[in-house]
Amino acid sequence: MRPGPLAALLAVSLLMLGAAPGAAGEKPLPERMADTGGGTQLITARASTTGATSGTVDWWDRRDGRWVRAGSAPARFGAHGLVEGTARRQGTGTTPTGLYALPHAFGIRTAPPGTKVPYRPVHQDSWWCQDNASASYNRWTEPLPADCRASESEHLIAYAPQYAYALVIGFNYTEPVRERGAGIFLHVDGRAATEGCVSVPMDAMRRILGWADPSRGPHIAIGTASGTTALTRY
Repeated sequence: MRPGPLAALLAVSLLMLGAAPGAAGEKPLPERMADTGGGTQLITARASTTGATSGTVDWWDRRDGRWVRAGSAPARFGAHGLVEGTARRQGTGTTPTGLYALPHAFGIRTAPPGTKVPYRPVHQDSWWCQDNASASYNRWTEPLPADCRASESEHLIAYAPQYAYALVIGFNYTEPVRERGAGIFLHVDGRAATEGCVSVPMDAMRRILGWADPSRGPHIAIGTASGTTALTRY
């Protein structure tokens, strides 16, 4: 028997009351974080657990004292999941969690319209040195220096589409610790999980580069939904 109008209205009202706590919802993720880097732009890369190889990247603007989501995209992480950045070891296929600056961008393709971050075009002799014995460890080099073995480095132009566009993640960057890891980027998706970077679809990478503004101090926070590597701890 179909309920009358009054009964139907009462049922809807009760349903709405039951959903009220969820409707109010949690504060936006950056509002729940201990540190967002001090700027007014933030990228969050979140996985469900440290064993996950996929998740979500969101980018946020702080406006009128509140964080507002500017965009969102599916993300991929390291083939062996995520690990606390300070405990990471090179060659483990893990994505380092933590809060990091975004020193500069680079790409095989021309910078997308509106790009404000420093953008380095990839040339035939562009490399990222990952040789622990080199003075150029975890640095862009052009050309490859004599003390940096090609077998221990990335020839950037060889990685298409991944390095069509990329943002350098400042993990182990300012004062590199040997064996911790080098060449961690936010870049375009390849065929599967990454070797430790965070990747997103091509269009999302274009949008992020057109959005990021160095004058607003953008950072990236990488972590999980809960636990000791939760984004809210950073």
